Amino acid sequence: MTASPSSPTPRPGPLRGIRVLDFTAMLAGPHCTRLMADLGAEIIKVEGFEGDLIRGRAPLREGNSTYFGALNCGKKSLAIDLKSAAAKAIIYDLAKLCDVVVENFRPGVMARLGFNYVTLATHNPKLVYCSISGYGQSGPGATRAAYAPIVHAASGYDAANLSYQIEQDYPASTGIFIADILSGAYAFGAIQAALVHRERTGQGQAVDVSLMDSMLNLMVFECQEAQFPSQQKRPVYVPMKTKDGHVIIAPISQKNFEQMAQAMERPDLKADARFSTGPARVQHWTELMTIMEQWTEQHTGIEIEAIMDANSVPCSRFLTVADAMKDPQLAERGSLSLIGDKAGDFLVPNAPFQFLATPAAAGPSVSGLGADSMDVLSGLLGFSGEKVEKLRRDGVLLRSNNGSQAHD
Repeated sequence: MTASPSSPTPRPGPLRGIRVLDFTAMLAGPHCTRLMADLGAEIIKVEGFEGDLIRGRAPLREGNSTYFGALNCGKKSLAIDLKSAAAKAIIYDLAKLCDVVVENFRPGVMARLGFNYVTLATHNPKLVYCSISGYGQSGPGATRAAYAPIVHAASGYDAANLSYQIEQDYPASTGIFIADILSGAYAFGAIQAALVHRERTGQGQAVDVSLMDSMLNLMVFECQEAQFPSQQKRPVYVPMKTKDGHVIIAPISQKNFEQMAQAMERPDLKADARFSTGPARVQHWTELMTIMEQWTEQHTGIEIEAIMDANSVPCSRFLTVADAMKDPQLAERGSLSLIGDKAGDFLVPNAPFQFLATPAAAGPSVSGLGADSMDVLSGLLGFSGEKVEKLRRDGVLLRSNNGSQAHD
């Protein structure tokens, strides 16, 4: 066998030695296991012959999706017909060798396939098994179809966000899937806690993460305000016009406010009874925002940032993502990694945390669909090349000449 140029190789990291059987697709689950891959875990991504739907989503270069690559770099791909009897035996054998299983099917799907926690735990009682779903694994709404935009609406997030808008009477459109990334991050953290518990007790367990619960956790203030409504509206930080765009300024603390007044050359604001204290500013928040915008309109965004930064006032221009990715702070911190697939190189964000003693960064490459089937089955389960080829002939494994990107 010639090694695939895209096959992930073991990398150092705090999770090196942890092996994950990954049944995830789309966003939430892949984000969770991508974080684990960044930290050195071995991730075996199990896909059907059609592959993860995101493999076909733009941005595409020569049929290769960087959207998919950003979520799945550093993982191995095993493309297999999960409904076949032979696949069941393979998955059960792999479960014995894995520490973690992550899946984000609708509740009930893994049980029908024969790969739910109860079943896999009979093969490996120490398994940490994490399920990510829209509304959780139990309850009257558990089996409802759910993607992030649906949960944004169902959780109250969209309505809460609308309440903060000044001149809008309908919820904002959704293009950034907060519920997916948030629940993926919560799942990542919960898995680590379960692994610590296993280290202490020797016991595996099931972990149940829901997008709905994740969104409710995002809205700390809103959940409390829903129970104890206030007549007074919460202060909202609004975009302010500049000569060339918009900025946002957040004079949250008393010190921030006084520094901002000094930066605007308006020391009189500090003595103004409407603004001199925190409670007073809340009462007259709109008036303060109007005064601030009258000042920002006289300057460019860069000028405002420079003035506010010099006075330690939280402030930023509204940048595009492309502009933000060029920030020298990100370069200095090493916040982005250059990775590659069959079509070339591209940048992806690293995990938002760093370690002093152990590295954590995005895997260097993206595996094609089924590209690591031979590596997984021969390397872990000891299958011969002839046995793997028979599985392909029998339609259990994806054939490399079947339109896949496999390199075995």
